[in-house]
Amino acid sequence: MRNEQQGRCQCEKISYSFEHSKLISAHHCHCLDCQRATGSGKATIMIVPKKHVRLDGELKYFEVKGSSGSHIRRGFCENCGSGILSYAKEVPHILYIKAGTLDDSSWLKIDSNFFTDSSHDWNEPSEAPKSFKRNPTVSSNFITLLKSFK
Repeated sequence: MRNEQQGRCQCEKISYSFEHSKLISAHHCHCLDCQRATGSGKATIMIVPKKHVRLDGELKYFEVKGSSGSHIRRGFCENCGSGILSYAKEVPHILYIKAGTLDDSSWLKIDSNFFTDSSHDWNEPSEAPKSFKRNPTVSSNFITLLKSFK
């Protein structure tokens, strides 16, 4: 497996890369915001510190207030509309990269499901090691925050 992971939007005007070793974790988020943003039952996201992501091209952003109260900025390609990443405005140094934009996602392992109380029968949560009815606990978020400074 290559150490550098790469991804892009549908029209290839936006691309990104990061070192595989800098990935903090990966999750399926079933919140209603992610469902609406993806047009599906969930968003599969990779959590990567911003300082380890190289982004080529200019994203356009749309901001919403998330169900946990934070302001979520969703970055997408203005040309083709592909969603690439998002982040909480209150914690801008942690990116949530959309796993479906990877050139090769065969290596990705999902760590947990978020907001399973918003999932639907037609899109049951996977058998990930952990599932959370809402957002993970403060201690889980703190661990992610600490890992982002590596």
